[in-house]
Amino acid sequence: MLWQRVVTAVVLLLVLLPALFYPSPEPFTALALLFIAAAAWEWTRLTGYGHLPALTSAAFMVLVCVFAWTAGWLQQSLQPWWAAVGFLWVIGGTVLLRGGTALWSALWPAARLALGFLILFAAWLAVAQARLMGVNFLLSILALVWAADICAYFVGRSLGGRFVRRKLAPSISPGKTWEGFCGGMVGVLVLAIGWAWLDTRMQAASPSLFSHLLAGERWFLLPAILGLAAMSVVGDLAESLLKRSAGKKDSSHLLPGHGGVLDRIDALLPTLPLALWMHSL
Repeated sequence: MLWQRVVTAVVLLLVLLPALFYPSPEPFTALALLFIAAAAWEWTRLTGYGHLPALTSAAFMVLVCVFAWTAGWLQQSLQPWWAAVGFLWVIGGTVLLRGGTALWSALWPAARLALGFLILFAAWLAVAQARLMGVNFLLSILALVWAADICAYFVGRSLGGRFVRRKLAPSISPGKTWEGFCGGMVGVLVLAIGWAWLDTRMQAASPSLFSHLLAGERWFLLPAILGLAAMSVVGDLAESLLKRSAGKKDSSHLLPGHGGVLDRIDALLPTLPLALWMHSL
């Protein structure tokens, strides 16, 4: 219901925004850990395990993240790690989406669970490290995903099916169109150029991802931005495939009116690690 979506969104903003803009990154890092633990609980249940294994998975996720936090991983470059996770998403995501639910269901439940744990841990590590680099840097990554999703939605609703009859992924998410996908790409490019320009004009203390990319080899900016936007779609489709395989509409009902945590962060799962990898280059 609409009122549930509005109330949940307001509550989330009241919790997230103070943690995000707090001078120290610790509150936001801890809050992100809470969300990732909830996502681990959802992933385990969607994989076919019961309530107790799901709770165990969430607790284990907390332990591993706390270990990485206290061991100082957030302050390290981790370039090989980001490259490996990015490679996993690009190659594995492509193979998975081509294989569809049949390929996903053919994997052992333990393998699906381990893969989800790796993906979620990498996403938490990436968002925590991005916050450590600065609010502007983290917000630019989040805004990239939001712009891709919002522009794809509105362009898809207005132009979807007019130029390309075949849907983007008809067996996984029938509502997504190629027109919407292209609209998302254009929206992200406009956002990146505008954000980098504002960084320069306002002399931002913590540069955004777009400014970082623009400061390096400029030819890399276009494929990097488009690649990140495309991978946000892959994350969205991968989570849709997971739910379709489990016969579920939402990952859970933890967020009334919005579904589950995975429903809200799916597009960020590949985008965050890849953004950190591009930054490390």
